Amino acid sequence: MSFHSITHNAKYRFATLHNYGCMFRCPVCSYKLHSGPEGRPGYAWPKPDGFLTTGQIKEALRTVDLATLYFMGGEPTMARNLAELLDFGKNTMGVRTFLGHCNGWKLDLPNLDGANVGLKAWDPQVHRAYTGREKDLIFGNFQRAFEAGMDLKANVVYVPGLVDVDQVEAIAAWLGSLSRDIRFHIMGYIPVPGQPYERPTAEQMTEAVACCKRHLNQVGRSHLTSEEARNHAVRDDRFAVKQIA
Repeated sequence: MSFHSITHNAKYRFATLHNYGCMFRCPVCSYKLHSGPEGRPGYAWPKPDGFLTTGQIKEALRTVDLATLYFMGGEPTMARNLAELLDFGKNTMGVRTFLGHCNGWKLDLPNLDGANVGLKAWDPQVHRAYTGREKDLIFGNFQRAFEAGMDLKANVVYVPGLVDVDQVEAIAAWLGSLSRDIRFHIMGYIPVPGQPYERPTAEQMTEAVACCKRHLNQVGRSHLTSEEARNHAVRDDRFAVKQIA
């Protein structure tokens, strides 16, 4: 697929390119909260009316003040013009380039400064059932990117009954074996219609954070309701953005 819109935050001087589609097939993907009954596996958002050309993207980015250029999805590494846009951001605009959220499928990209990688599950069978993809590729990509010096963050969705606290802690322990200073964020699952899993309790979230702090120095959390997830800007002005294309 490709990028369909660009948003800009003037206060924090960043723009975000939004891609449609994903190669994972996660039944509990929070993007499905926005998709309505027409949502399909792997395409949690309704399909955009159209996509931006590379020229339109570059023209829009030239009109705003930037320090960082983010790429998000769906899964941004599906975009065929990502390499060209990374080169444009890094070498023409002189800004920092970052995958604001990605699944780790592809990280060996020239002109990419960093990435926030969603690690789905520790157990290989759960990972395969959850995503339709193999765990070793994703964790291997993360390790290779980290060892190459990329600025990496990691996150996991805590889904009681699917990705339980033991798996969350196992991921944290693995990250800690690379470096205790890797930033790790635990997101409480937001129930997706049609799925049997429940949102973790506040006590469960506290336990998960405490377990992960045994292995990592920087562990954050978010525990949003469905309503909060649909309107992040109410709680965080980094989400107060203007669409520029």
